[in-house]
Amino acid sequence: MSKPTEAPPVKLIFSIFAPAAEIVSHAIARLSVLYGQPDFVSAQIPFDYTDYYAPEMGPALVRRFLSMEKLIRPEALPDVKLATNAIEEESMRDGHRQVNIDPGYLSQAHLILATGKGYTHRPYLRDGIYADLTLIYQGKKFHALPWTYPDYADERQLAMLGAIRSRYLLQLKTAEPA
Repeated sequence: MSKPTEAPPVKLIFSIFAPAAEIVSHAIARLSVLYGQPDFVSAQIPFDYTDYYAPEMGPALVRRFLSMEKLIRPEALPDVKLATNAIEEESMRDGHRQVNIDPGYLSQAHLILATGKGYTHRPYLRDGIYADLTLIYQGKKFHALPWTYPDYADERQLAMLGAIRSRYLLQLKTAEPA
């Protein structure tokens, strides 16, 4: 029989994209108020892997990734997703979002994103939020899965997330969960 133990804290991350850099910066500031300061903010990159969001947000979107300094409990992910949904709703103009914020967390073994859409690889957590197993960590690097979005499977993002994971492993030795 296995004995239940508490999961270690995890590294909170966000992907933020919007039609303008200042909207992304405003979202980062809002998230910093809620979750503390980021310890990594990526360079601005174009969000050009899909045109799925173009009807709502326009065709030329910019994106940044960030990770937060404070570690969180993994079971807090639904609360984070609900908070980012509220920020997105507050940004709406004429029924269209101005920003998309995708929260998730890194652990030693994987990257989990939060979503409001269920699917075969997305177990239900609570309050309408599902966990999307996006990447797994094996053989000293992250690996995409058959359902991983192409932008998360990109080698540049895999390397970036690997560097964030390295920082997280150092934090695990000393940090307390938020």
